[in-house]
Amino acid sequence: MSATDFLNAEGAEDSQRAQRENPLENDFSHEIIGAALEVQRALGTGLLESAYTAAFAIELAEREIGFAQEVPITGLYKGRPLGVAYRADFVVENSVIVEIKAIDVVTELHRAQLLSYLRVAGLKLGLLINFHAFPLVKGVHRMVNKL
Repeated sequence: MSATDFLNAEGAEDSQRAQRENPLENDFSHEIIGAALEVQRALGTGLLESAYTAAFAIELAEREIGFAQEVPITGLYKGRPLGVAYRADFVVENSVIVEIKAIDVVTELHRAQLLSYLRVAGLKLGLLINFHAFPLVKGVHRMVNKL
């Protein structure tokens, strides 16, 4: 089962936005970042990643943005299944992987991991959001997989 099939099978909530034709391949970055900004505005910095993850899920739901959490993504190696290669923190609108962090510094390793996640999932856009950065926009890292 491919990553895309799995996402569809797990019922990552579809919304009307995911059905629209968008020249940026259903780029929901603006909506996602807006939700993250609201979470940091309400909670501040310094909490555990789990607190930001829970609040982010609530905020996405309140904004009626389709998402799935802890999505197992299966991978292939030389055409052979690897099983679950990783679990995405969030897959938003079946098109954007969002990884949540609450760390001092985002490194190149974190960005490289997100790019690997995108490749395995067959998706084009990922956001790495570090809630310990202030202002939050300094902690948002947008990664594009050119497939």
